[in-house]
Amino acid sequence: MLEAKIKSVQCISPSGLHQMAYKEWGDPDNPQVLVCVHGVTRVSDDFDNLARALADRYRVVCPDVVGRGRSGRLLNPQLYRLPQYVADMVTLIAAVTGYTSGHTGRKDVHWFGTSMGGLIGMGLASLPDSPISRLVLNDIGPTLDGAALQRIGDYIGQDVRFPTFDMAAKFVRDISLTFGPHTDEEWHKLAADVLVQDADGQWTRHYDLGLAQPFRSTTVETAEADQAALWAAYDAIRCPTLLVRGAQSDLLSRATAENMTQRGPKATLVEIPDVGHAPTFLHDDQIAIARNFLLNS
Repeated sequence: MLEAKIKSVQCISPSGLHQMAYKEWGDPDNPQVLVCVHGVTRVSDDFDNLARALADRYRVVCPDVVGRGRSGRLLNPQLYRLPQYVADMVTLIAAVTGYTSGHTGRKDVHWFGTSMGGLIGMGLASLPDSPISRLVLNDIGPTLDGAALQRIGDYIGQDVRFPTFDMAAKFVRDISLTFGPHTDEEWHKLAADVLVQDADGQWTRHYDLGLAQPFRSTTVETAEADQAALWAAYDAIRCPTLLVRGAQSDLLSRATAENMTQRGPKATLVEIPDVGHAPTFLHDDQIAIARNFLLNS
């Protein structure tokens, strides 16, 4: 079975340096790069199936966003926000492709972003001279349901620990039921990817609990400003864009999704039945949606 190489790149924030780990699949000399970025509490391992399926055509790069998984932590948790994440991805893309501002060669970076990973992709794709030439947004848009954001913010900061892996895995499964139907084996992997044992042998989630701080400091005014900034970013995107929505998503409304097909890059919309937030792209039918869009340039 095709396996990934674990690598890392050094990034910088206003509070200092940090390492961002990433998994790399496929031919390291392939000039066509696909960057896959996960949701707010997930990790690069989410894309193992998708990466294996696309490694014949891409060099697939799947980072652990700072504060998650194998990557380092920020000294100032208030920096766990989109500007820092976008800056880190610029560093990553420069490291793996040699692409820099003013580069005159092929811009052959494709992007697949789930939830938060999609917001990061939107931010990067909106910039002048962006290296992103094709964009997949998985169940995310500029307008996000407030109740769903509150639900996510509430559980991010919970310091939950379990004496056994099975108990921790049940917790992950229970809070992830909106991912849709999966086999027991798939649920096991979805849990194992985001769980780690602490020094006392307790099982806990593999991210910095400081991720919750920016959520807690959000006000009505800052939320409205953030939404306006996200729409401005979306409207500035010029590359072909695919929007995937879980038909039962409580984060991305159908009205917002349809609005995204009429403005900015005028995304192509595909809805996946019997799934909420967010499709996992573990299954062949979902992988085929991404593959068909990314490779039909």
